[in-house]
Amino acid sequence: MRYDKLVSKVQADTYGDIDAMALRLRQLQAFEAVATTGSVTRAAASLSISQPAVSRLLSSFSDKIAFDLFIRKNGQLLPTQEARLLLGEVSRVLEGLKNIEELQHDLTERTAGHLRIACLPGFATSHLPNVMIDFLKTRPSVTVTIEPDRPERILDWIIGQQYDCGLTDIHSHPATESRNFQIRTVCIFPKGHWLGKKTTIGPEDLVKEKLIHTRRDSPFFIALNQAFIDKGVKLPSWIETRQFTGACALVAKGNGVSVVSELDASQFSNHDIEMRPFLPHVPHHLSVLRPIATPPSLITLEFIETFAESLKPFVTTDRD
Repeated sequence: MRYDKLVSKVQADTYGDIDAMALRLRQLQAFEAVATTGSVTRAAASLSISQPAVSRLLSSFSDKIAFDLFIRKNGQLLPTQEARLLLGEVSRVLEGLKNIEELQHDLTERTAGHLRIACLPGFATSHLPNVMIDFLKTRPSVTVTIEPDRPERILDWIIGQQYDCGLTDIHSHPATESRNFQIRTVCIFPKGHWLGKKTTIGPEDLVKEKLIHTRRDSPFFIALNQAFIDKGVKLPSWIETRQFTGACALVAKGNGVSVVSELDASQFSNHDIEMRPFLPHVPHHLSVLRPIATPPSLITLEFIETFAESLKPFVTTDRD
């Protein structure tokens, strides 16, 4: 029988009727074990089955293939020429199935897979790295892609199913499922600043300060500006920046004051800044988006839960 026909027959027998697959796999395992050890006794020990069971598996496998598998020489079972041709293919089949079983176990236990995350630029260098490090400690086979960009681009990526989830300040979209959080905001200022004497800070305390703030078209700036208007004072604009992390870095250098997410401010707690609660409450709205057109992977769902848990210390409550 030609080699290609032998291989085709083994593959057909292995991947055919699911009900008989377990038996066929055991036949292949018995064949490989005897070919490797040269003995039914040693093969039985390696497979943790009896010697008669190995003999029956070899016999049924030989009947299916219609040629002898082994010859006895000097007390050992040696593969026939035809069996040697099949051995490489059988070993590849068994190794492939072993890899599938290991991958299935890893995916079920959420220890393997690939996670694609789009996020605001500030997250890529502040809060997210610490969350990722902890998340990956128990998932050594998980790989991650992190892509920072502006909110509009993140939304496009999630709608287009290019990323598994997006960390952004866009609340929702019909093509996405979102988990929304309201993060407390604080006023930050350089150490030694007179604002350090206060327990809370409001718009009226900042009218003579140089305020660093987010872009004027951002939802957070609009809400913050409204808080100043409601108090009858003008927001003292100085530097406009897209991200809270940029504002924190400027304040840490002794430049002005800012009102930012407490989540971002906490990343600079070891720098030369102080913070106080800002009143009235102007929370920063944060969302985790994922596409609804495709079901999420287990690893994606687990990451979202982990990320949500990491936000708990900063989420506003009724007592804030």
